[in-house]
Amino acid sequence: MRPLVEGAPLAGYEALAAHAELELELAGRGELSEMAGLESRWEELVAALPEQAPREARPLLARAQLIHERTRVELLRLREALLRDVAQATRAKRTADGYVGAGGRPGVRALDRSA
Repeated sequence: MRPLVEGAPLAGYEALAAHAELELELAGRGELSEMAGLESRWEELVAALPEQAPREARPLLARAQLIHERTRVELLRLREALLRDVAQATRAKRTADGYVGAGGRPGVRALDRSA
């Protein structure tokens, strides 16, 4: 554990809450690569905090926890959107394959143009 800034006992907690806000902002913009790069910083901030948080830090910790939960929900929303996009692309490919015709590929029907 590293000591907090002298004369600013809540500085580490404020930094943690600010970091949580940054993660939420990045998740909201879908900037997952940038967000992944912040993981080690979160761990550093947590490691720098004392084992027992002072009473004055409770609101900051509660805020960081709430923001962290909102980030988790945002990531779940992004995951669902990606899964939906993959499903749509798969359906579109199957539809396109139906129009292209067999082309020598087993299991793919040719378009009946005689109708």
